[in-house]
Amino acid sequence: MNKPGKTYPRPIADLVGRCLGDVFARQGFASSELVTHWPEIVGDEIANLAEPLKIQWGREDGLEAAEPATLVLRVDGPAAIEVQHLSPVILERLNQFLGWRAVGRIRLRQAPNPVAATPSRPKPPTAAETEAVAKTLSVEDQSLRDALARLGAAVKRT
Repeated sequence: MNKPGKTYPRPIADLVGRCLGDVFARQGFASSELVTHWPEIVGDEIANLAEPLKIQWGREDGLEAAEPATLVLRVDGPAAIEVQHLSPVILERLNQFLGWRAVGRIRLRQAPNPVAATPSRPKPPTAAETEAVAKTLSVEDQSLRDALARLGAAVKRT
């Protein structure tokens, strides 16, 4: 009876790369690096505002070289104008990463951006902080004094 050869665990990146390669190719990405390294390519500030959806490549007719591609970015509505103004910077950094002028235009698709970090709620002030602010207030009404003390302590924390 023949024993099968010993197999060793394979890196997950090998398996995931094969699975996602077709998905990225359908969206126009030659490789996954543009999506997976997006924050390193454009910087954290821009990466928090926009994420790449797909690349639309121009058609080549044989006589002329194909036009540079169009990168489609998903952007939250309020951040669209800022990303539009930053598009020359994005194009420069992206083409520098790719090593040639592959992308010539950016098109924005306004949609909720799951990449954008949602701000977390600040922690409420401690009782000691609230009491310290309350001692400085000269308000007669106790409920108003408590509310102002909580507000003042919260403002002092930020």
